[in-house]
This record gives sequence, structure tokens and C-alpha cells, in this order.
Amino acid sequence: MSFDLQPVLENDLIRIIPLKEADFEKLYAVASDPLVWEQHPNKDRYKREVFENFFKGAIESNGAFIVYDKATDKVVGSSRYYELNNDNNSVAIGYTFIGRDFWGIGHNSALKKLMLDYAFQFVDKIILHIGATNFRSQKATEKLGAVKISEIEVAYYGEPLKWNFEYQIDKAKWTQKA
Repeated sequence: MSFDLQPVLENDLIRIIPLKEADFEKLYAVASDPLVWEQHPNKDRYKREVFENFFKGAIESNGAFIVYDKATDKVVGSSRYYELNNDNNSVAIGYTFIGRDFWGIGHNSALKKLMLDYAFQFVDKIILHIGATNFRSQKATEKLGAVKISEIEVAYYGEPLKWNFEYQIDKAKWTQKA
């Protein structure tokens, strides 16, 4: 069984489906809120032309999702798998953003749980890159059991290098926690 980077996944709270070109306007409606990007290293992603670049990178990654709230069918946000590394038996999860209507009510943790549970069927390590100033995401990542393993510069698609913390979650720890 091979690792499909764009499966359809769902639980009681959310449904994640592969991102398509036709999803741009729906997703931009969520991304156009400057507060969504307030702690992110790329704070201007709320601007249409900057988000267009982000979206292009998401489509080209062949691992991106649009996330829906199951009760309302509203767009929650987006996330993706990237950097599948067979030698290291790992994949990265990231580029995640959640609309403010869904902050603090379980959508981000439900999203990460779905993505982690699925990925750990194929890999032993999950990598997450979190902006050095994105304290909200760092805290959420640590709640999942991720451990900071390094500090690196990351160049997001078509954007300049930014300082990031690299976190890792090991399959053994994740399955023990579940």
C-alpha cells in the first residue's frame, strides 16, 4: 500500500478533501483575514497576490487539502503533506491555517489527528515546520506531543527564507498516546 498524499479523510467534526484550482475563492475568503497570519512568518498572506502564490504552491505540491466543517459545510482552512522522505521514513505536515471562526473549538486538533493517524500507516516520523514567532502554532504542536528538534531557515514556495522551528512526532509515541 503506497502513501497517497491526498486522500479524503473525515471524522465527526471535519472533512478534508484534495485541494483543487476551483477552491481558490472559497479558501481565499478564509485566508483574507489578516489576523489568521498575525503570528506567521509570512504575515502578508492575507493579500490576494501573496495568497495566489501560496495557493499555486499548494496545488503544485500534490499534497494539499481544503478543510470543511461537517455540521455547516463552511470552509475551515487548509493543510498539506509535503517532503515525503522514504530514506528517513518521514513526511511533513504543515502550511496549515484555520479561519478564526474555528479557533479554539477543536478543528485544528481534529485536522492534525486525522492527518497524523493516516500518515503513521506509512511512515515512522512526522515533521512540522513552525515559524519562530508563531507561538500559537508552537503551543498547539507541542500539545500533540511534538518535540522541537532543530531551528532552520525555510523558504516557502516563492517566498524569502524565514526562521522556523522543526518539530517531530514519532509513530511509537503517537500510537502510545492514542
